[in-house]
Amino acid sequence: MTAQMDEKIIPIYQEVLARNPGEVEFHQAVREVLESLGPVLTKHPEFAHYKIIERICEPERQIIFRVPWVDHQGKVQINRGFRVEFNSALGPYKGGLRFHPSVYLGIIKFLGFEQIFKNSLTGLPIGGGKGGSDFDPKGKTDGEVMRFCQSFMTELYRHIGEHTDVPAGDIGVGGREIGFMFGQYKRITNRWEAGVLTGKGLNWGGSLVRTEATGYGAAYFVDEMLKVRGESFDGKTCVVSGSGNVAIYTIEKIHQLGGKVVACSDSSGYIYDEKGIDLELVQQLKEIERRRIEAYVDYRKHAKYITKGNIWEVPCQVAMPSATQNEINGKDAALLVKNGCIAVGEGANMPTTPEGVKIFLDAKIAYGPGKAANAGGVATSALEMQQNAVRDSWDFEETEARLHKIMKNVHRDCFEMAEKYGAPGNYVIGANIAGFIKVARAMLAMGVV
Repeated sequence: MTAQMDEKIIPIYQEVLARNPGEVEFHQAVREVLESLGPVLTKHPEFAHYKIIERICEPERQIIFRVPWVDHQGKVQINRGFRVEFNSALGPYKGGLRFHPSVYLGIIKFLGFEQIFKNSLTGLPIGGGKGGSDFDPKGKTDGEVMRFCQSFMTELYRHIGEHTDVPAGDIGVGGREIGFMFGQYKRITNRWEAGVLTGKGLNWGGSLVRTEATGYGAAYFVDEMLKVRGESFDGKTCVVSGSGNVAIYTIEKIHQLGGKVVACSDSSGYIYDEKGIDLELVQQLKEIERRRIEAYVDYRKHAKYITKGNIWEVPCQVAMPSATQNEINGKDAALLVKNGCIAVGEGANMPTTPEGVKIFLDAKIAYGPGKAANAGGVATSALEMQQNAVRDSWDFEETEARLHKIMKNVHRDCFEMAEKYGAPGNYVIGANIAGFIKVARAMLAMGVV
């Protein structure tokens, strides 16, 4: 057991391990939060008395179901679906659906647990949840994806609603998938209930900036971290892992803020472009042509593609992990610090291993954990819910301005809470405590439920 964990917390964590065997990602996410909470229990003994931590670590509801569907050859396929409704103290459950072969209950629980605190940090009335399936949409026809989504929603519909649980997209779930699921929900319920899903198309209840929100928000958060150190993105060399929505719009906002992104990646390798990543080309390859990132060098001959390469070997001043969990290990973190990295902003969920996090914190670089840095996505989902509730639609500028303000407030709350609890500049502690206290107070107010 780590020496960082308060002795009052250790038995709680041991109970989590015993009750949730084999769910290593969930264990990692819980441990990372609990290590921050010792001083909170000292200052607020009522949280311990009413077992707030124990209750937060146990989902309010876990739903697992079979998803049968028929492929384009007429063969029956069976996948497994999940929805973990973790905590509704602050509002209806809110969190994405992930369609990826790696999905199992432990992944969904880790994501849902993180979502509790992330959603709390936004300052908006949303609880925490997550869901998904081990279905892989890659290589599937539109018809196959439609049939899967319809089968998935045929079970999920009974558990969701605008005042109950509002799913969104995540890895493998974009506008296409949200559309198919919304159509099936409407068909089953006979209700045009826009607020039941977010990430919808712009012409049928979606919000401007939702596609860009996670990437934009992560860049805004890092910009705030740099500002308090007297720095900015201007002239900084940056590396962004991934090449999906989060990575693409992180790159776009960094370029707008004056930085230069020189590398991005996918699961096959990474590209290095010393002149700066051509964002329009990346968007063409990934969003329109759905090709691998290696095709970039067919158009930009000066660029390099490194098959199965480690993108964190590229020297940079700002690193933005935006692909998946645990993509930066201790060795990668040490290399980034050695090569002059001064700031890390997590666009993905838990992309840095505990060893990597320790190296960043020990080096005193500006490290923005995912629950704070990538909160822009769910924040804009909540803004979509607001627009749906009042049958309104805001323009791009107004919605982005609201997102920018939310991310500045998230940074402020994390920064101030770290100072208050004796860990100035430690955004891990600041984010965990700020997110936890708001949820804990709401749970206390509602009694033992």
